[in-house]
Amino acid sequence: MNLRDRSPAPGRRSPRELLAALRDGVPGVEVDAGAGRRAQYAYDASNYRVPPLAVAFPTNAAQVAAIVRICGSLGVPIVARGGGTSMAGNAVGPGLVLDFSRHMNRVLNVDPETRTAVVEPGVVLDELQRAAAPYGLFFGPDPSSHSRCTLGGMIGNDACGNHSVRYGRTVEHVESLEIVTADGVHAVAEAGGLRPADPADDRAVRRVAELNAALEGLVTANLAQIRTELGRIPRQVSGYQLHHLLPEHGRHAARALVGTEGGCAIVVRATVRLQPAPAATTLLAIGYRDVVDAAADVPAILEHRPTAVEGMDEAIVATMRHRRGPDAVTGLPDGTAWLYVELDGDDPESADRRATALLGALRAHGRMVAGRVIEDTAERRSLWRVREDGAGLAARLVGGGESWPGWEDAAVAPEDLAGYLADFRALLAEHSLTGVLYGHFGAGCVHVRIDFDMTTPAGIAVMRAFLRDAAALVVRHGGTLSGEHGDGRARSALLTTMYGPRMLAAFAAYKRIFDPDGLLNPGMVVDPPAIDADLALYDVAPARPAPSRTGFAFPDDPDGQAGAARRCIGVGRCRSDGGAMCPSYQVTRDERDSTRGRARVLQEMLRGGADGTLTDGWRSADVHAALDLCLSCKACASDCPVGVDMATYKAEFLHHHYRRRLRPRGHYTLGWLPWWATAAGFAAAPVNAVLASPAGRLMARLGGVTPERALPRFAPRRALRDALRAASGGRPDGRPAALLMVDSFTRAFRPEVAGAAGRVLADAGVPVAVRSGLCCGLTWVSTGQLGIARRVMARTVRALDEGPDAGLPVVLPEPSCAAALRHDAPALLGTEAARRVAARIRTFAGALNEFADAGWRPRNAPRQVTLQPHCHERAVFGAATQSALLRRLGVETIDESTGCCGLAGNFGFEAGHYGTSMAVAELSLAPRLRRAGDDAAVLADGFSCRTQIDHLTGTRARHLAELLDPNPSGGENS
Repeated sequence: MNLRDRSPAPGRRSPRELLAALRDGVPGVEVDAGAGRRAQYAYDASNYRVPPLAVAFPTNAAQVAAIVRICGSLGVPIVARGGGTSMAGNAVGPGLVLDFSRHMNRVLNVDPETRTAVVEPGVVLDELQRAAAPYGLFFGPDPSSHSRCTLGGMIGNDACGNHSVRYGRTVEHVESLEIVTADGVHAVAEAGGLRPADPADDRAVRRVAELNAALEGLVTANLAQIRTELGRIPRQVSGYQLHHLLPEHGRHAARALVGTEGGCAIVVRATVRLQPAPAATTLLAIGYRDVVDAAADVPAILEHRPTAVEGMDEAIVATMRHRRGPDAVTGLPDGTAWLYVELDGDDPESADRRATALLGALRAHGRMVAGRVIEDTAERRSLWRVREDGAGLAARLVGGGESWPGWEDAAVAPEDLAGYLADFRALLAEHSLTGVLYGHFGAGCVHVRIDFDMTTPAGIAVMRAFLRDAAALVVRHGGTLSGEHGDGRARSALLTTMYGPRMLAAFAAYKRIFDPDGLLNPGMVVDPPAIDADLALYDVAPARPAPSRTGFAFPDDPDGQAGAARRCIGVGRCRSDGGAMCPSYQVTRDERDSTRGRARVLQEMLRGGADGTLTDGWRSADVHAALDLCLSCKACASDCPVGVDMATYKAEFLHHHYRRRLRPRGHYTLGWLPWWATAAGFAAAPVNAVLASPAGRLMARLGGVTPERALPRFAPRRALRDALRAASGGRPDGRPAALLMVDSFTRAFRPEVAGAAGRVLADAGVPVAVRSGLCCGLTWVSTGQLGIARRVMARTVRALDEGPDAGLPVVLPEPSCAAALRHDAPALLGTEAARRVAARIRTFAGALNEFADAGWRPRNAPRQVTLQPHCHERAVFGAATQSALLRRLGVETIDESTGCCGLAGNFGFEAGHYGTSMAVAELSLAPRLRRAGDDAAVLADGFSCRTQIDHLTGTRARHLAELLDPNPSGGENS
């Protein structure tokens, strides 16, 4: 076949024509046909790329019905989309994408009496769980993407999740669905058939009667095939679930629509059944030599009625530790493959007794290497996080190789799993492929990411041959091509291997009943495109807009900026609610402002070629707009499972975007802040007076700085000299144990912190030498002035890599400066000297954690702390750097902010960003400040964090060094 074949053109309509029709015909609907928006929605979490004509964000069922009627009149296909995390390619398509996650995202009702909930399709699963929890209820299916997947998407794919051995698939929990049909009729699907949503709607009454009659005729004509070919194993999701229309299953029209991937009707509301939460659970971690041995023990485990049986191999664990540090995964027993087994009970003791009995039984089988009950709740969270991030962690492994979905969802009966896995691994070897295995072993469903080469015809031929053989293999084992992700573009064309002609004809007839013109998510299950059509990586032109030399070296991405942007595989953790990533998305709820949305526009910009949605390269206004609200907090660099580092990508883009062009005024003021601060230090008093006056506010406005903030006061050089004298001191033999580098922010605005840092380190048994006058270059990096940043960093690296202190650890009071020298300097300079210096860099808290005397306990450690860790410290040095130290020092209560402060260096000072900055603060920091008790110390090592806290409350947050200072009067600025 011709690999350049694409999905059919949507009625030959232009984005402008569709946009005009929708705006005229559906007043008030939000619809966007811009190039940036089309780029963001051209991808999901699969191997495919299909740019839509436009994206609409409906607010209610009436809008959806009107949109569907207009698209039908124009012949424009429609794809319903929730979180966009599909791995099978069923959330992309030509025509119009309906994003329900933006507005139709509410839990409408929870009824504890009937144990049901009514939800809109765009509601995120975690939102439903939070709404149900006060009643002791929850929704049983729980995919690993629970923090961002929507109920509409779960219904479309018939999702399952980690606890499917107990709670099964989504279909088993659906009571009724409100739908809009392909001709715009609003109906309700439920047990017994369909009915009109409005009995007074004559058109709907007639259409529903036609549908019910057609469905009854379909079932009658295919009774034998439906009864013998469908519903054979727990995870049989492939195809359509027509067996729910059988009389013995209550002719359940809603459940028959579950798993149709949006190809038969559009769900606008759902009533789902909830489950009572277990009284107590416990977790077992069991180690094995390999995944086959682990799978062989599954039948014995299932006899103990677990609530979850999840498996994974060592590659995922190694990647997690490589990316987030050795402490990112704790609690696993010995082994190179593991099962997590969760058991419940009436109380913790009964759950633990069940766990002990299961361990004894498994020891008798002889396959288990080691096993243990995970009693610590933090360890449990850590282990579940590894499993939940499996898709992302398996995508970019420790060695740098890439792996992809495509055959990530096959399932067999649990008792056949070991034999299937043994044959499957042999099949991988036969095709010279490598796969990373994980998944729902208790349900017989195996997820695997494979190192396919989808960039060359030869590589695609291998993938095509493998998929054909893999389909034949799973069918020989009595299994299914898909166990919860749906068939989509990845597997629909392989259904001929699994089903006979009459069953496939019945599927096609079912779709025609609901969608005679084939406009709803065309190509899913019925009339599919080839599995290698629309591959995102094939036929990508050389990075036409990319310069011959990037600013950053991208050492972990062989393809440079293009390979770095390609790290985003669409799993969408950046769309989660809460946590550090992604603060701008949590405020706006716009895909454009998510890490994933930004990565997608960068991918489009860099792909080049005639089929790209963005063709103006580094000058792209759409990419600039997508990056505008990125706070450069670096949360994605650590929290994204594949390590997308949008702060670096933004700096690289700005570097090229403004090359030989006039920059925004803020780049010359805030970007050059170290230079301005040095100059201001010579006349701090008059400079501060001017900046506090109306003239100063006018100057700030002219300099691109928001007028809503007071500018920080510069410290006089005399204060810096006093602080430096107070900070230094060696061992009794005169030799320091570390080098305290006084960074630009500490020098300019809070030199007393340098003095306190020196005294605390000395008190902890780490006397320091002091070095001032050096700069990390961060402000030039964050504004994309990479040429200047490189020169500044080179000077600093040279100074730190030479002289008598060259072997000492380098401690910086400002966490963002430490992160810049640890992370950015090696990537910008690419030299051995930069790497040597980076390895020596420590934050202040990190230095105390690592080097303080074992018995050291400061006299003035507080009992309670409200803590705002700096985002860069969290991302580069580890999430628990400060809290671990505080606990070690005896602090009893730590109320730690889990997100960005919102100021984020220059971001919150820039004109136009103030509102977003304050909204980000409200996500985590501001509520904690409001509930802080009078006895709680407010701790923020980052200068921008401290500045934001002062702006929010008037409270002066303290640096950790000030908090622990054994002689506070010794470092005060007079």
